[in-house]
Amino acid sequence: MFKSTVRTLMIATIIAGGAVSGAYAKNPMVGGAAMYADKNIVENAMNSKDHTTLVAAVKAAGLVETLQGKGPFTVFAPTNEAFAALPAGTVDTLLKPENKAKLTKVLTCHVVAADAMSSAIGKMIKDDGGEHDVKTVGGCVLKAKMMGKKITLTDENGGVAHVTIADVKQSNGVIHVIDKVLLPKM
Repeated sequence: MFKSTVRTLMIATIIAGGAVSGAYAKNPMVGGAAMYADKNIVENAMNSKDHTTLVAAVKAAGLVETLQGKGPFTVFAPTNEAFAALPAGTVDTLLKPENKAKLTKVLTCHVVAADAMSSAIGKMIKDDGGEHDVKTVGGCVLKAKMMGKKITLTDENGGVAHVTIADVKQSNGVIHVIDKVLLPKM
């Protein structure tokens, strides 16, 4: 009887441990850094070596405090390579103090005032017949579509970004890493 009870308790502990660890799945690594669900968007982005340009731009635009706020926010976060693919001189020009309004517009066209995991975005795309309009805090409308199992976003100029790392949970929302800078019509 004692052995049976001990074995039952051990099995129950293993099952409960598996359920708990499954409920707290690890965030993906981004830019060689661990992303922590208990840290905010800015705290995590600052640790990603793939997002140094984005962090510099957020600082230059004065958006650090906003993106450290309560949220929830969904941020489509372009990599350094995405910024480097812009025409020569674009990033340097946008980072100048006199272009703060333009920079802010570009950055806020990557932010949605919601906590939208990829499964929710995928459902909205499906429910809308294959394309869903995503309204950003910057006033831009992005067209979300599925390409296989990956989400794509088309900006107002026809540029297409692919979500390369989805569902990076933050304390104040979620980050989806993208491979292109989304540009508003200006």
